[in-house]
Amino acid sequence: MVSRRAWQALGVAGGVAGAAGAAVGVGVATHRRRELARDRRRLAGELDSRGEQPGAQPAPTSSSVMADDGIRLACEEIPPQQGPPRLTVVLVHGFALDRRTWFFQRQSLPALVDPAVRTVLYDQRSHGRSERAPRDTCTLEQLGRDLEAVLRALAPEGPLVLVGHSMGGMTLMALAEQHPELFDSRVLGVALISTSAGEMGSAGLPGSLLSRYNPLTRGIGGLARLQPKLVQQGRRMLSDVIWGITRRFAFGDRKVDPALVDLVDTMISANAVDALTDFVDTLGTHNRIAALPALAGCEVLVMAGTKDEVIPYTHGERIAAELPSAQMISFEGVGHLPMLERRAEVEDALEGLIRRSAARIPAPARRAPGRKRRA
Repeated sequence: MVSRRAWQALGVAGGVAGAAGAAVGVGVATHRRRELARDRRRLAGELDSRGEQPGAQPAPTSSSVMADDGIRLACEEIPPQQGPPRLTVVLVHGFALDRRTWFFQRQSLPALVDPAVRTVLYDQRSHGRSERAPRDTCTLEQLGRDLEAVLRALAPEGPLVLVGHSMGGMTLMALAEQHPELFDSRVLGVALISTSAGEMGSAGLPGSLLSRYNPLTRGIGGLARLQPKLVQQGRRMLSDVIWGITRRFAFGDRKVDPALVDLVDTMISANAVDALTDFVDTLGTHNRIAALPALAGCEVLVMAGTKDEVIPYTHGERIAAELPSAQMISFEGVGHLPMLERRAEVEDALEGLIRRSAARIPAPARRAPGRKRRA
């Protein structure tokens, strides 16, 4: 085992800060295991380039939306497979990841028939294929404004269901704080997965590596800005250790399909280290418990894994306690990514949320959501 301080350094250098974290060191036992890991990632990369495995890069973004400060956000719009959509579902990913987080859901949601839904996904700023943003704009307040810009451009009318994972859930709360009227009029359903409404610095990953007071995190972030090639080289050298840390913190099941670990590892590795550390302050100071009442008029679904070591399960319980009418689903033994680790159960729960939300649509308002027609 490596020391607590050592694994923190390895975790930041690998960009594991958001999705997998670093609370306990994970090593690679033998030279043979390292060789197998390298072969596995090489094969994963080949399959990814051909679109043949979970997490393969989606087709080039079908659209992009300009945020209010000019940052380009890469987006994807998926129509229903059958019939006109009754509502639009917007999927918002978490820290250090990208829209590939929803690999399975982007297939299952368009297949829904009753109701048929239109699906919108996008990469948060400085993540995935979206444009790198200045450090001072990497705040949850700005992420809330980004989501509003996506809705304004890609779903300007019609009923909505918003689904957020981890930092994506916090983004939904920021939107509710800024535009509570949306949740009175258009947002019929909200799903909050493995997320928190506040007190992020007290436990879990933010209580250690993502603490705004952690000089190691800030130091490596600064080094990544000054010497990006050096940090990336260290990242490559430690790739096997980082893969083990990713499995340790992203998933509760140690026997999880390695392809899913590869997916998370690939998403994290695609992001620049300093782009991730730019979000440390906003995650560490997040407190939007006061914004939760704006969701009280919606159908609310809260999901959390009991073995989540990034954002502890108790944070989900706190959200459900603040919203007594919310449905709380616990995934026993599951880590931070239930949409991958227990995808069938998550999809069943989301389908139930969507059906309950659709039942709220007044008959005269039942028309296909989407873009406004241009003259």
